[in-house]
Amino acid sequence: MQEPLTVGKLYKDNHKVFKLKRYNGTVGFDRVVTSSKLNRPGLELTGFWKYFDKSRIQIIGMKEKIYLQTLPDDKRRKVIAKLYSSGTPAVIFAHTAKPPEFSLKIAKENNIALFSSSMLTSNLIGQMMDYLDWNLAPSTIVHGSLIDVYGVGLLLTGRSGIGKSEVALDLVERGHRLVADDIVKIIRRADNVIIGTSNEFLKHHMEVRGLGIVDVRQMFGIQAIRQQKRVEVQVELVEWDNDANYERIGAKVNYIKILGVNTPLVNLPIYPGKNITVIAEVIAMNHLLKIMGKNVAKDFEKKLAAKIRKKSRMSMLEQYMKKDFE
Repeated sequence: MQEPLTVGKLYKDNHKVFKLKRYNGTVGFDRVVTSSKLNRPGLELTGFWKYFDKSRIQIIGMKEKIYLQTLPDDKRRKVIAKLYSSGTPAVIFAHTAKPPEFSLKIAKENNIALFSSSMLTSNLIGQMMDYLDWNLAPSTIVHGSLIDVYGVGLLLTGRSGIGKSEVALDLVERGHRLVADDIVKIIRRADNVIIGTSNEFLKHHMEVRGLGIVDVRQMFGIQAIRQQKRVEVQVELVEWDNDANYERIGAKVNYIKILGVNTPLVNLPIYPGKNITVIAEVIAMNHLLKIMGKNVAKDFEKKLAAKIRKKSRMSMLEQYMKKDFE
């Protein structure tokens, strides 16, 4: 289960990148951030709170700062007190804006962390939303290996001990790049985009049964690894079954849902002596052809159907000519 994102973690991860300065120590660091959106409370400062989303971190930029300075002291105190008591996770003052001195006590009473940043408001919002999107995106853990093969993210899955890591290692030896082995963390970044990354502890390492743990980065160099990769095809390794009916043409594409995203699924039967590595490369290249609009299986199916129709017409003509006596 993914750990909740707290204000304290956000500060720890980004205080240098976002140039954050704390104004009240660790007050509010235990608050949990649940929204990847940010809010500039312009309308709220004027008194319109109807659509205020308290789950969002509040960003006070130059416009909000100048507006607050135009308010009488008593009204400014009331507005800020309402903002701090709204339940928002934190308030960040951007673009040289700073929290008023009197507001520190109000923030402490409401357990609200106050920060300032020297970054331009728009730059701060853009970078922080990227961070929040990544850390709050839906995620799941898949047991398998994720390899970048010719630029295509292949997710190798199958029962424990079937040979996923061995195929991945062979692909790396052939010049492809390892993203993750054994534990693949998958994050949904958009409606149809899922990204796979490695477990932080297992990063760049693989378990090869009979040999043990190997460090791919140390063995093959930095060019043999990737930090993350879009998952584009799942390849399910299964034992060969003589009674099973396997796909022969490939015109029909099977899909599996990963975090709600339809992902092409290839069920690949294996047996001793079968070169799974080369087939994995072919799967990747075939996927690239489909992206470019070339579907070999469907083209073959169309040619086959045309051949059958032509043969059928010729058969009818032959039957007719047999009955044509002079």
